[in-house]
Amino acid sequence: MRREIIATILFVVALLFAACRHQTDSNQEMVELLQYQDRFENNAANMYAPAAVLQQQDSIIEHTAPGIVLLQVYMDKATTLLQLGQEQKAVAILDSLNHTFIPDYLQREALIKGLAIACMRLGERYNCINNHAAEACIFPIRGKGIHTDKNGSERAIALYQQLLKNNSDDYESLWLLNIAYMTVGGYPQQVPPRYLLKIGDTIVHTSVKPFTDVAMNLGLAIRKMGGGSIVDDFNHDGYDDIITSSSNLKEPLHYFVNNKNGTFTDIAQKAGLSQFTGGLNIMQTDYNNDGLKDIFVLRGAWKGKFGKEPNSLLRNNGDGTFTDVTKQSGLLSFHPTQTATWADFNNDGWLDVFIGNESTASDVNACELFINNKNGTFTESALSAGAAVKLFVKGVTSGDYDNDGRTDIFISTMNGDNILLKNITQKNGPVKFKDVTREAQLDTRNYGTFTTWFWDYDNDGFQDLLICGYGNNIPIARIAGAEALHRYQGSNGKLILYRNLHNGTFKDVSQQVQLNNVSFAMGANFGDIDNDGFLDFYLGTGNPLFSSLIPNKLFKNEAGQKFTDITIPARVGSLQKGHGVAFADLNNDGNEDIFINQGGAYPGDAYQNALFINPGQNNDNHWVNILLEGTTSNKLAIGARLKLTFTDNGIRRSVYRIVNSGGSFGSNPLLQHIGIGKALQIDTLTITWPVTGKTQYFNNIKKGNNIKIKEGVDKLTPYQLIRLDFDKPAVAICNTANN
Repeated sequence: MRREIIATILFVVALLFAACRHQTDSNQEMVELLQYQDRFENNAANMYAPAAVLQQQDSIIEHTAPGIVLLQVYMDKATTLLQLGQEQKAVAILDSLNHTFIPDYLQREALIKGLAIACMRLGERYNCINNHAAEACIFPIRGKGIHTDKNGSERAIALYQQLLKNNSDDYESLWLLNIAYMTVGGYPQQVPPRYLLKIGDTIVHTSVKPFTDVAMNLGLAIRKMGGGSIVDDFNHDGYDDIITSSSNLKEPLHYFVNNKNGTFTDIAQKAGLSQFTGGLNIMQTDYNNDGLKDIFVLRGAWKGKFGKEPNSLLRNNGDGTFTDVTKQSGLLSFHPTQTATWADFNNDGWLDVFIGNESTASDVNACELFINNKNGTFTESALSAGAAVKLFVKGVTSGDYDNDGRTDIFISTMNGDNILLKNITQKNGPVKFKDVTREAQLDTRNYGTFTTWFWDYDNDGFQDLLICGYGNNIPIARIAGAEALHRYQGSNGKLILYRNLHNGTFKDVSQQVQLNNVSFAMGANFGDIDNDGFLDFYLGTGNPLFSSLIPNKLFKNEAGQKFTDITIPARVGSLQKGHGVAFADLNNDGNEDIFINQGGAYPGDAYQNALFINPGQNNDNHWVNILLEGTTSNKLAIGARLKLTFTDNGIRRSVYRIVNSGGSFGSNPLLQHIGIGKALQIDTLTITWPVTGKTQYFNNIKKGNNIKIKEGVDKLTPYQLIRLDFDKPAVAICNTANN
């Protein structure tokens, strides 16, 4: 008997040792893949490898005779130095060229523009980055955002005025001149009247209280290149944590755990996440249906043949650590991407994943559809499912647009082609999709688009569609300047809102709801900042150009009838490049805050993250938090439908939500924070579960409650959260639910 016990113990120990070694091996294998890819990408042919490009430029300079060709190489080198964050060297080169060479007018103009933006960036380095403050780079720049070291901006002002004397229709220089004056506290009073743009104020016929960036105080304002963000509860304590990534293969994941006392701690190293680098986008999932949120990291976007980076699936072990299971799950592939959507496409209760890859004429990377085998592995099925799209995909989103109980896919591309794939999967049959783009009347635009999402913006029970126009190398500052003067510059960068007409078709209502404006959005997401039950949204804007200094934007939904740009009064319009966005009530005060991952495509364009705290919008609106758990459906309840019916100011109305993480670039919590206006209670909550289509009803739920609901259990479970003050000690708030 004793021998049997000893043998059993030894066997268990051996299994544990083997499991630990396997975890270590899988982690190390991914780390080595990423390190190899990082070395491979350090190539002068890779436009996102400025260190290698600089070496090549120095070699060319050494072997090139003086003349126009050498001038161009030096100008290119100055740009590369900016990309590396060496602004002083860039300014020195351009100053030297300005005094040495006498090129033709166009080259002189390009040289001076390069020098002006280098001076602007030098000012940002000294003031906004090295001496970062909450108001730094918030448009319009005022207060502590005004530069104390004004040298860079003052030089830029002189250079932009020189450019405008030669060409008064230079909208890019006009826009940047006004921004430069803001940085030194000279806008609008010091701007020459002929150059003054009315961009520093706006008339908003709605009350908006300003948000405050507290990221620096909480240790969240890490400086890095652009990347993704997830806000959700990863350790099952009820409080939202924050995970961020960077597109740079030298920069690690960060995992900020919520300490429940108004502070956060980065435990990425302890959790085993800091060894994993790169990832322009990240999202939460539950690939093995254990109820623990895993992490999916997407890599390689924009880099073409140099972007064959592996994605990563990081399993939540439930003990505060994560393990890479990419290879063993069957998800290991090597295609440039930054977008995916997790959903149960065959209604078997397990989450599948569709990945939107980037294809060009010379480098084809078909989209992938991995169907969950319900045993920790996946089978790639895009071709047989009719989903192997071969376009330059920049955003994918999933939702049931026709309310038939099957999850459909929408694909946004830089090719100008939007694709709507209708799910036609039969019960217990293989997953099948049909391209219904033309039938749905979604083929009306032909310019590049990026971030996208399904949502019900007008609360009619049908999923509408928002798509953000984009251009990677378009001089956005020029378009912003022209727009300020009401000069039409084409459709690039404009928002497109398609309203669901309930009959399988959509209608472009962008102009009707006052969204027909230029934004050039990258990261973006939606939430409800004023608890009126109508979804608002926030856009992270920009592109890789250093001159692309335009504000991120916040739009308020006015009862589903129109949207109002409230960026300026809300004080959330950072001029820095905006990527992964998440809405969440991080301090549990009943108001959704906004977290954004900021920073550009180059090391020299790195910037700090921001967490904009919502002070509450003084409207006495109420809310509820609803956390669902699936049993027959996937445990995270992704795809579950909620309908809340209540009486708001004497008017009986309904609000609709679907459990998901929001837009295609940034991840909200899966917990549903839902505003109910002035209503004191929800008269009826209706939940429709994905797999079975069964419906549960709950009545008379009081405002301000946190409740959990389990599929098939006709009882609400209330829970309490502590209201967090990021400057003061935590205060306990009890919540009870009534059913």
